[in-house]
Amino acid sequence: MLAQAVDPSRVSAGPLGLLVVVLMVIATVLLIRNMNGRLKRLPREFPPPTVPPQAAPPTTAPPTTAKPMEPPAPREDRS
Repeated sequence: MLAQAVDPSRVSAGPLGLLVVVLMVIATVLLIRNMNGRLKRLPREFPPPTVPPQAAPPTTAPPTTAKPMEPPAPREDRS
């Protein structure tokens, strides 16, 4: 028989599972520290957005209609 019954009392996560969890905790701590440092460097308030001087209001002109495309010219066979 290829598949044998597994005794749940003898199975554990093992050292590899512990290593993965520890590495994920370390990565999370480092990411949180980096995020906090970046947030502290941001200004408390940002200046209000300015409107560019050349900003034009949107037009309400009807859309232009395009001419239908012409079929391509026949290709010459150069065999």
